[in-house]
Amino acid sequence: MSAAPLPSAVSTRRHFLRAAGISLALPLLESLGGRVFAQGSAVGTLPGKAAGATRPKRMVCVGNMLGFHPPAFFPTAAGPNYELPTDLESLAPHRKDFSIFTGLDHGVKGGHFAISSFLSGVRTADAKGMPEGNLTLDQRAAETMGGATRFPSLALGSESGIHGGCLMSWTRSGTRVPPIATPRELFRKLFVSEGATHVAASLDRLEMKSSILDAVQGEAKSLGRQLGQRDKEKLDEYFASVRDVEKQIELRRQWAHVPKPDPKMPEPANKGFVSDLPVMYDLIALALQTDSTRIATFEIGGDFEANAFGLNGGYHAFSHHGQRPEAIAALIKMERYQVEQFARFLAKLGSIRDGTGTLLEHTMVLFGSGMGNANAHTNGNLPIILAGGGFKHGEHKVYPEKGLGRQPLCNLYVSMLQRFGVEVGKFGTGTGTLTGLA
Repeated sequence: MSAAPLPSAVSTRRHFLRAAGISLALPLLESLGGRVFAQGSAVGTLPGKAAGATRPKRMVCVGNMLGFHPPAFFPTAAGPNYELPTDLESLAPHRKDFSIFTGLDHGVKGGHFAISSFLSGVRTADAKGMPEGNLTLDQRAAETMGGATRFPSLALGSESGIHGGCLMSWTRSGTRVPPIATPRELFRKLFVSEGATHVAASLDRLEMKSSILDAVQGEAKSLGRQLGQRDKEKLDEYFASVRDVEKQIELRRQWAHVPKPDPKMPEPANKGFVSDLPVMYDLIALALQTDSTRIATFEIGGDFEANAFGLNGGYHAFSHHGQRPEAIAALIKMERYQVEQFARFLAKLGSIRDGTGTLLEHTMVLFGSGMGNANAHTNGNLPIILAGGGFKHGEHKVYPEKGLGRQPLCNLYVSMLQRFGVEVGKFGTGTGTLTGLA
């Protein structure tokens, strides 16, 4: 395919759209003599107020990048009369508040390279062939929020690890949502307000950014008419990312003068991921309680260090235990701590009154992983727990992993989205709602 003639608004080296004395850099397009790539930005939405006496639904998704040792996670008996396995013993006080699932997954392969599919059902490498790309559960819910909260969603987690950081939350345009990594950073984002001078300067910057995005729309349409089909698709992806930025700008502008809530607690120190885990959970609970957000994701990943438990080795290395008893014992020690902090989080939500109920009753809390068995590098039969949210809990629900009756994990996500208030019949690789979930 020969390159199309270059429009006057496009540079012959690094391509731009120019209008009104400003410019917007474009991705490199094959039709213009370059490689194809584009990077986007995190989704934002517009602020407003929740109305009515009905308490809003919330959603929290907690993910672990290395999964759990299957014999220590999955009960052996189905139904309500199961015995809690080793990893889950700390959940005993909340038995009626959660469900354990066996047999749910996304039907994908790839080991560590498939863990990014945990909340979407779609690997990043396969996203282009899906109607909504690798859009994740949290971001699909966040799209419906309007501006009811200051933050449509919060992504928390590590920015270090075997794959370079948190890979759990993705927007419709295929952009990874970068996580907040420390309790101090999260506290300041949620509760520390900027001074009047800073707010004014921020608004000036937001106005300029908005003007840049508005000004190049006409040039963008003109450019699109001169590109090949592949580059048109790439330009559409790029401007989907631009629209994400526009939404984020509008949200920040409308919340600029709204004071942040008082958390009634001092700013926390950063002590290391393992020690910070309960603090991060407490801050998520505060964010929900103050209605700063209704959607949060939290990935436990590369910063979860084994030496915090007095172990000589690495978390990732212990997950590849090779059936060595001492390595399995070390892995279970770390897994039990993660579940203990999750159980503490459920207790926290259950202690906070929310209307005539509790925050736990009005918050769906998903806990699991995109890795089924790290030792075998498999992504089948994912470890999944769902707590709260008004569902009927108290059982170990077992589904066939293959053949007749198989239920994709995304069917659970459809049920969660519908409970959140999203009018959706399918999501990701799902086929409908999850059977047997009341």
